[in-house]
Amino acid sequence: MSKTVQNFIYLALTAITVVGGYIFLRLSYKISDSFPFTQEIILIVLGTVATILITALLLNKQTEVELHKEQQVRFLELKSDVYQDLLQHLENVMIDGKTDHRDAVRLQFLSHRLALVASPEILAEFENFLKAYQTAVADQAVSSSDSNAINRALAELTIRIRKDLIGEQDKASHIHTD
Repeated sequence: MSKTVQNFIYLALTAITVVGGYIFLRLSYKISDSFPFTQEIILIVLGTVATILITALLLNKQTEVELHKEQQVRFLELKSDVYQDLLQHLENVMIDGKTDHRDAVRLQFLSHRLALVASPEILAEFENFLKAYQTAVADQAVSSSDSNAINRALAELTIRIRKDLIGEQDKASHIHTD
């Protein structure tokens, strides 16, 4: 059931309760003019029903917010894991100073995983990084000048990754990553 339909149902139930309660109170007050205790009981029942409806609505909304928050946290963890794997792989390549077919295949799979979670801005920066990386490792060895080119491209990619992961926190702290 969509949120709009569900909210409409709650709104309709609330409206029916209010209108029905008003009509019921008017009739009950006329009938029980001479019995004030009965009027108090009627008000208690109506208040209880209204409280139950409002509580149900608030609990539903709270559950929805918590589920959305949990989904966002899991997605952030997934993104973080993919980014960490990518950086770890690149670190290993840089430390070894050479690349082979396995490194290329691993990088291809990491790029596929990256495509699942990264923003278009990161994918564009990753493409720039790959160009620098492929140029640097064309001879399957990583020289110091190649390492510098890769590190510059990686620094740009890392800035974008940071912005993607904690950009909202940086905005709140007034830190600019551009």
